[in-house]
Amino acid sequence: MTPTDLLAQALDTPGEPRLRPLPSAVSELLRSLGAPPRPAAHLRAVHDVAVDLVDWVRDRRPELAVDRDGVLFGAATHDVGRILHPEELTGPGSAHEDAGRDLLLSHGFAPARARSAATHADWGSPAVTVEDLLVSTADKVWKDKRVAGLEDRLVAAPADAGRRAPWEEYLALDDLLTRLGGDAAARLAFQSAFPVRA
Repeated sequence: MTPTDLLAQALDTPGEPRLRPLPSAVSELLRSLGAPPRPAAHLRAVHDVAVDLVDWVRDRRPELAVDRDGVLFGAATHDVGRILHPEELTGPGSAHEDAGRDLLLSHGFAPARARSAATHADWGSPAVTVEDLLVSTADKVWKDKRVAGLEDRLVAAPADAGRRAPWEEYLALDDLLTRLGGDAAARLAFQSAFPVRA
C-alpha cells in the first residue's frame, strides 16, 4: 500500500468508534503536504472528541459565545507541526507548536485559525481562551488522560456564564469526559493501525 493510500485510509476510514471526518480544508492540506498517516489519524481522533466537547458547551451554555468552527479547526490542526518535526512523532518536544502555527499561516490560514497549533500545550497561560481550553482538553481526553488544572479552567467559563457553582459544571463535565474516555482504547487502536512515517 502506498503512503498516499495509507493517508487516505487515516483520513477517510470510518474507524471504531466511528470518527467524524476532518474539515475539508484540513484534509486537503494534509494531502498536499503528504502528511504521515499516524499524525493524520491522531488529528482526526482529537477532532472527533472536540466535536463532542464544543457541542456540550453549546448545549449546556448557549449564552456562552464559543467559536465552534475555530475549536474544530484547532483540534484538527493542533499537531500539524509534527510533520515538520518528525522526531516529535515518537518522542517529546515542543518545536512542532510554533512550526505548526507558521505552517498554517504560510498556507493562507488566518492567525485565529492557526492559533491552536501553538497554544494547545500552553493551557496554563492567562491569555488562553475557552476555545484553546477545549482544544487542549480534547488533546488529552481522546486517550482518556485527565488533567485536573485544565478541567478546572475549562469549567470556569460555563460556570460564569450560567452563574452556577464551578462544582456543578465540573460534575457535568466529568460525566462527559468519563463517557468520552470510554472509547479511548478504540481511538488509540485506530491511530496505532497507521505507520508513524509515510
